[in-house]
Amino acid sequence: MREETREQPAPLRSGLTTGSCATATSLAAARLLLIGESSDAVSITLPKGKVVQMRLEFCRLIAERAEAGTLKDAGDDPDVTHGALLYSQVRLLGEPGIRFVAGTGVGTVTRPGLVLAVGEPAINPVPRRMITEHLQRLADACGYLGGFEVTVNVQGGDQLALKTMNPRLGILGGLSILGTSGIVRPFSCAAYIASIHQGIDVAHTNGYTHIAACTGNASEDTMRRVYGLPEIALIEMGDFVGAVLKHLRKVPVPRLTLCGGFGKISKLAAGHMDLHSRHSSIDLPQLAGWAADIGADETLQAAIIGANTSQQALALAHAAGIALGDAVCAHALAFARSVVPALVQVEVFAIDRQGGIVGRAGVQ
Repeated sequence: MREETREQPAPLRSGLTTGSCATATSLAAARLLLIGESSDAVSITLPKGKVVQMRLEFCRLIAERAEAGTLKDAGDDPDVTHGALLYSQVRLLGEPGIRFVAGTGVGTVTRPGLVLAVGEPAINPVPRRMITEHLQRLADACGYLGGFEVTVNVQGGDQLALKTMNPRLGILGGLSILGTSGIVRPFSCAAYIASIHQGIDVAHTNGYTHIAACTGNASEDTMRRVYGLPEIALIEMGDFVGAVLKHLRKVPVPRLTLCGGFGKISKLAAGHMDLHSRHSSIDLPQLAGWAADIGADETLQAAIIGANTSQQALALAHAAGIALGDAVCAHALAFARSVVPALVQVEVFAIDRQGGIVGRAGVQ
């Protein structure tokens, strides 16, 4: 009998974020204004130093502005923006600095509790920084002393946004321009979990007794700052905290630190092993109950239940002198300890969007 052979699935292809698209198109448009250079591609530098080239659909002058567009390529990730046309319009300003404007298909923040202030275009901090750094380097190279007005647009973004959490969060009129690394990693549970297990195995094999499992870049930066841990001891777990906790039954590293945003840690505190919004949600009444346990009055409890986001709930508690961050971390710690072996020391950190520590429990 002939032995059947199965083809191995091709590795999933990464893509680039809307923040990367906005950076590339803003840079191309600004170049056209300052040096008259127009091309069908542009190179940008991602936050961790990687240089990527992005294809442009157009780069042209319109009255006193220039605009450039690219098609969003999310790789093999099932992203609602995959294939959408994102384009930026740039206008020169007399004064230095960057002014951001929400164009067609890009949302505006209408409720408090988000990383951006009410009234701001929904262009998140890392994309803003990427755009600012690229345009400032261009200005310095050209000897240009003025500033830029950058209007970011997504064709059909108002309809695409209805498939996201934006309307519920009070981001109205379109999509958010997102990204912290500049890269869209394809969503593959099996591959992601395998990489988590591999990371723990490598750290353990190399003699590391303390690892930090982090939900993203900001939490990794916090762990570097707090403990000075090397890259090998930082485990990028994303939303798959269960993959970390369960694997420690097989590979019991002596000390585990869990670090993530306050909202994700509140999901862990509620007993969720998968922190993605597809599989778990933030329970504001439960947050109110935990706040009540440490002294929150009925008015504060009601305000927490009615909060727009977990970050707003945390801010309300903090203003009232209620250490909700620590309480949530204590509940998360108790759940994590119920999963890992007793010989593993566990601690939990919760951070805000700027990487500041807003809660902590365990070890110390």
